[in-house]
Amino acid sequence: MEAKTLQYSFANMASTTTTTQTPPNNTNTSLCFSNYLQSLSQTPHRLRKRMFATWTPDQELNQVRQRSGADMKRKLKWYDLMALGVGGMLGVGVFVTTGSVAHETAGPSVFISYIIAGISALLSSLCYTEFSVQIPVAGGAFSYLRVTFGEFVGYFAGANILMEYVLSNAAVARSFTEYLSSAFGEDDPRTWRVEVDGLVKGYNMLDFPAVALILLLTFCLCHSTKESSTLNLVMTVFHVVFFGFIIIAGFCIGSTNNLVKPKGLAPFGVRGVLDGAAIVYFSYIGYDSASTMAEEIQNPSQSLPVGIIGSVVITSMLYCLMALSLCLMVPYNKISERISFSVAFRQIGWDWASNVVGAGASLGIVASLLVAMLGQARYLCVIGRARLVPSWLAKVHPSTGTPLNATLFLGLCTASIALFTDLEIVIGMISIGTLLVFYLVANALIYRRYVIITNNPPFRTLLFLFLLSSSAIGFSVSWKLNQQRWGLPLFGLSTVTIIAFFNYMVPCVCHPTGWSMPFMPWPAALSIFLNVFLMTTLKKFSFERFAIWACFITLFYLLYGVHSTYNAEERESTGVDEVNPSSAVQQIKLDIQVLL
Repeated sequence: MEAKTLQYSFANMASTTTTTQTPPNNTNTSLCFSNYLQSLSQTPHRLRKRMFATWTPDQELNQVRQRSGADMKRKLKWYDLMALGVGGMLGVGVFVTTGSVAHETAGPSVFISYIIAGISALLSSLCYTEFSVQIPVAGGAFSYLRVTFGEFVGYFAGANILMEYVLSNAAVARSFTEYLSSAFGEDDPRTWRVEVDGLVKGYNMLDFPAVALILLLTFCLCHSTKESSTLNLVMTVFHVVFFGFIIIAGFCIGSTNNLVKPKGLAPFGVRGVLDGAAIVYFSYIGYDSASTMAEEIQNPSQSLPVGIIGSVVITSMLYCLMALSLCLMVPYNKISERISFSVAFRQIGWDWASNVVGAGASLGIVASLLVAMLGQARYLCVIGRARLVPSWLAKVHPSTGTPLNATLFLGLCTASIALFTDLEIVIGMISIGTLLVFYLVANALIYRRYVIITNNPPFRTLLFLFLLSSSAIGFSVSWKLNQQRWGLPLFGLSTVTIIAFFNYMVPCVCHPTGWSMPFMPWPAALSIFLNVFLMTTLKKFSFERFAIWACFITLFYLLYGVHSTYNAEERESTGVDEVNPSSAVQQIKLDIQVLL
């Protein structure tokens, strides 16, 4: 029996319960399980049909969005978006990674690491901006990649974005506890955690304040986006003023001798500066949250470019000045790896300022968490619309206009991880997932501009993307193996030659309306190169853990996602409306069937 036949029979039974006796539960379970086994036997056929299936922007904006039932409410303006972008990034990493990178990886030149990471983030944000203007939906990179490269690539990127958000939010929430304890004068940042001897090291320090913060923000986000945005705007303004205090204090009381002593500006060499850039890239997680607000922003074609690019530029400047002020106050070898800014003020005798910094950093972390959790729920909501996860995660509450189920689900996941897991365990995995998604978005922009919009044959563009990535990998491997004499010049020159030749040979047109990336393909190609290079500077264990995660999400797609989207497509082809209540019953039946 085909899957859709079984679904229709279930729906008919649900609507005729007064005349037909419902079969026993064990019979239903048996039928569902038998049908699911039959679906699994068709996996190769369904993969061929669904793996590279794409949607048009018009379908994403209308047909797919209607699957959530109610629309998200357009209440935000450009300054809300910029505040969300700045608030989402400020505090995410600068209070978490700066101290450890300065102490162990880059030395006083950590501010240069922030500049390099900021340039890469800016190039990626330009790619995001063009996509968000042309496809103003809440799905961000997931939607951009799905309309360009197909369902599986979009799903893979979306799953990695969710992993990045959940892990980074959990890590940042634990840093909130450390800075808050510092605000109350505690010297040991682990004072407010509970140690459990029976658990593995790295998972044995339970952080209940972090869990309480995440749950509080989760319920706040369930209530209203506009009120959450207003709260973020107030906190972001205060946070920028607070950053200004740290920067001015550092420049006034610090000494330039601390930048060159004891071992110079770059004690770990150029390699340390670049390795540090890959780690502090974690600090730029958050600007893509602004693109997920595309369904809730007024006048998206004008507001999105200002909000996304403006937030990255402002944040990059503040990060560089913050890192520089820290290294001016304290020699790099005396910088604390945890709550570094609070400890730095204590080391120079400003105990009162240490408490103020602890309180201000805590507030900044709250603002960044608020925005990140806002974005992660919208990603999951749109993935649910695509039927790659159970459809109840896509539902938008009709009165609040928020993705209620997705917000609650991810809030609970984040709180669970924050309770147990130390920052060091997840930070490398966060960076590799982020860089991979930004790499894919840059590739998608080039392909969309040169193939889909310009109607060029795809072979030349695909060959260019392959050669560009290969050259970037060659350059990165040469850097890793210390082949500066021949490897770096060879692959560096080949990268420039490949981009210039492609720019000369393959024509390109800009979008007739809306914002578009200037000087294509150079910015997107440089974004690809930098993302590949920064990924290769990460440690081996980051790739090992990422490989496990990649296998898990691929397996989930094979066992659930491809069958769910295949059956959803079959229903739509027969004219069944997924928005009305009867179709909601059918989709629930499908979810049960596939999960069993």
